[in-house]
Amino acid sequence: MKKINRSNDALNAITRRRFIQYGSLAAASSIVAACTPTTTTPTTTGGTTASPAADGKKGIKVGVMYSTTGTIAIVEKSLQDATFLAIDQINEGTGPWAGKKGIDGQMIEKVVVNPDSNWDLYNQMSKRLIDEDKVVCVLGCYTSASRKSVLPVFEEKDSLLYYPVYYEGNECSSNVIYTGAAPNQQITDSIPYCIKNFGKKGFFIGSDYIYPKESNRIAKAELVNGGGEVVGDEYAALGTTEFITIINKIKQAKPNFILSNLVGDSIPAFYKQLKDAGITSKDIPIMAFPTTEEEIQAMGPEFAEGHYSSFNYFQSVDTPENKAFVEQFKAKFGKDRVTNGVMEAAYLQTFFMAQAMEKVAKEKKTLNTSTLREATRGQVFKAPQGTVKVDPDNYHTYLYSRIGKWKADGQAEIVFATKAAVRPIPWSQALYKGRICVHKTPDDRSNPIVETKKDVPIEFLKET
Repeated sequence: MKKINRSNDALNAITRRRFIQYGSLAAASSIVAACTPTTTTPTTTGGTTASPAADGKKGIKVGVMYSTTGTIAIVEKSLQDATFLAIDQINEGTGPWAGKKGIDGQMIEKVVVNPDSNWDLYNQMSKRLIDEDKVVCVLGCYTSASRKSVLPVFEEKDSLLYYPVYYEGNECSSNVIYTGAAPNQQITDSIPYCIKNFGKKGFFIGSDYIYPKESNRIAKAELVNGGGEVVGDEYAALGTTEFITIINKIKQAKPNFILSNLVGDSIPAFYKQLKDAGITSKDIPIMAFPTTEEEIQAMGPEFAEGHYSSFNYFQSVDTPENKAFVEQFKAKFGKDRVTNGVMEAAYLQTFFMAQAMEKVAKEKKTLNTSTLREATRGQVFKAPQGTVKVDPDNYHTYLYSRIGKWKADGQAEIVFATKAAVRPIPWSQALYKGRICVHKTPDDRSNPIVETKKDVPIEFLKET
């Protein structure tokens, strides 16, 4: 992430003002100690502490940390919505939680913050959630920049973050449960698909921060290993909506495909300007990682038609669980809303968390970071995308790999899918051959990195 050139005093003053604006419970601004499910609405920006369970048991406080304003809000709001849906279903005993109610009679209390797409606020708000609000864990973050901003906080305080977004990998923390795609679940299949179907020349574009640069570094290695050629590599500041210069470079480079790791508001702008410049999906198809149904709805499907995304989940996935998920989401948030890959990960991780809490309760243990972390290992859930599992060794998630081709109605035709969920490999094998992650049991928070120096085989989840 590029740092803005301001004096420390000026930056601190701005940070303090913004933190007061979004971080004060007393003022009831953009931090929410959520109401009970019957009184919480999707658009609430203020509230009061949730009531305890009917039997008098104290509620379980859980932080929810997504930006609903700023340049990343275009997609992060959907993650918050999916999290709200899951928590309501857990508290009410509906959806996948039918037949139960809460966690051993306790309701989950949402403590919701809006970091305003500002990395510094993520850091400050995570401290507040842990130190002042005393949450058991936090569900949240979208960009790798925000995750990297809060990671030292969670590790220093030994608290637990459930992180639902595909990312560049090369990380394995005892304080994060990763439920988005690792590189081998998104990049490893998409690059060979591009070479086979489009050609060997790739032009890489991304937003200028950690994830796009590291993800493109992995993808470029995969392309070169496959006999391909990198003919361009360009980055735009986060939030950029002017791409004419980069588009001119694409015209000059004449690639067979574009690999896009643009995020947020930059996505609709790039797709629109590319088409306005006379470049269609038939001329140069885009293979994207961050582009979902949410961004396509925002830009208009005519600008994405014929382009591609590599994701674990699409709204068009044909499973009974997904049909129910889509119906329940639309019923709660509006029939015109769409579901997408990152929000599905936010949804499923909330159930991983709840199942782990339930296990701790059944074993009559105290709910804290250590017991929740151990109980989350190996959790299995029938998610909308299919059956998924938390890998007990590396805390990443077995997920499906899929590639979708965008249609005129804004939905994806799935043109590639693995037969089952793929075991996650946090470290890119194109860059770090044989490097894996194995946490001890119980986790003593020691270094989990293991250098095998051998090829790591592809493994699929076997359903029992």
